[in-house]
Amino acid sequence: MTYFNKVLLLGTGPTVIQLAVNFKNYYNGKVAIAGRESIRSKIFFETIVQHQLELNVNIQNTQHQSVAGKCIIDAFFKGYHTVSGDWDTVVLSVTTDSYISVLAQIDKEVLKKANCFILISPTFGSSHLITNFLKNLSPRAEVISFSTYYGDTRWLGENPSNEVLTTGVKKTVYIGSTYSKSDRLDELSKLFRYLGIHLEKVASPLEAETKNISLYVHPPLFMNDFSLTAIFDEKKITKYVYKLYPEGPITYTLIRHLLNYWKEMMAIVQHFNIQPLNLLKFMVDDNYPLQPESIARQEIENFNKLESIHQEYLLYIRYASLLIDPFSIPNQEGRYFDFSAVPLRSIFKNHDGEWDIPRMPKEDYYRVKIIQGIAKALELKSPTLDYFVQTYEEKLQQIVASQENKIYSDAFQVKSFSQEIEMICKELISSEKTTVV
Repeated sequence: MTYFNKVLLLGTGPTVIQLAVNFKNYYNGKVAIAGRESIRSKIFFETIVQHQLELNVNIQNTQHQSVAGKCIIDAFFKGYHTVSGDWDTVVLSVTTDSYISVLAQIDKEVLKKANCFILISPTFGSSHLITNFLKNLSPRAEVISFSTYYGDTRWLGENPSNEVLTTGVKKTVYIGSTYSKSDRLDELSKLFRYLGIHLEKVASPLEAETKNISLYVHPPLFMNDFSLTAIFDEKKITKYVYKLYPEGPITYTLIRHLLNYWKEMMAIVQHFNIQPLNLLKFMVDDNYPLQPESIARQEIENFNKLESIHQEYLLYIRYASLLIDPFSIPNQEGRYFDFSAVPLRSIFKNHDGEWDIPRMPKEDYYRVKIIQGIAKALELKSPTLDYFVQTYEEKLQQIVASQENKIYSDAFQVKSFSQEIEMICKELISSEKTTVV
């Protein structure tokens, strides 16, 4: 049986163009794109029409040639409610907090015909959310989670168009399926081998969702007073995500929060018989390496066994060692590339004229609220996680209360996400008892 003959991609961001080119050129099946109706997506769809449905992926580095290319898609749908046709695979390339609202807009008959749903950038619990949503529509559908999107892709110009630039490609991406034996994972592995990426299969989608570094580092980096002041107070002085205080939020207190939050997460994942993640090893081996002089390999390998104060020390050393890119070539003055100079983006006016919050921490708020809900359902204490949520929500309320004359997007509302939490927890409980084969 051949898979991925009819692929429907949901979303209108740069990632969708990269996915479309790879799926179309490798499997040579039908590919369509569907997106919500908005001012931004209007520009996207108009450009696609102007170029007669041709999409183009450019690359920054020649070693990533395999992900580059052009293709002509077969159809597009302006508004999820307009989706029609027979699609065997639905690929969600939208923000995790919009999964259910997006799928709910699509004709149920379309969803019933699909036998595979792929989550490109899920968060912890996303696969269970989708499984629960599909229970009465397509209960035997396979749900596949990637640990994260496999590249760094942006628009070629300032505005959405039919062209993107992929500036980076990951060496390894983790993937898990609700089927214990999955032919589709084998097919995807072949595609990713062709793209020069190793797909590491894990036991379940939930396990794949634990292999995302953002899950562990974003809440402590963004949900603290320093970062939130830089994001919400519209000050003109730039502050940086990965720099040490006072240029950035990294202090010994933040490192302690990072460590304690990781421990709270590990208590949750162990409840589902998922092997605890070695945080330092994951940072160094799966994300960005260090020079061996910075931290000894033995310290990295034994990280989980060390005392908390020793772990904090090593995590601080890790961030200090990456203030510059340790593998860049120094200039005449001996200066290395300023690797940590990633600005904290401040709130902005969106295309609807509303004040909006950048993806980080907006998406991280959804992430931590879902995890907090899971921890409560399992009756596990999560004081650090609770602190992140409280700090963020207090900031939202403070900003809205102090600026009554401004129009804010719904991102400024304190949310419970109770429906999603309930759906996820139902599946988490039932998945402990049964496994789909």
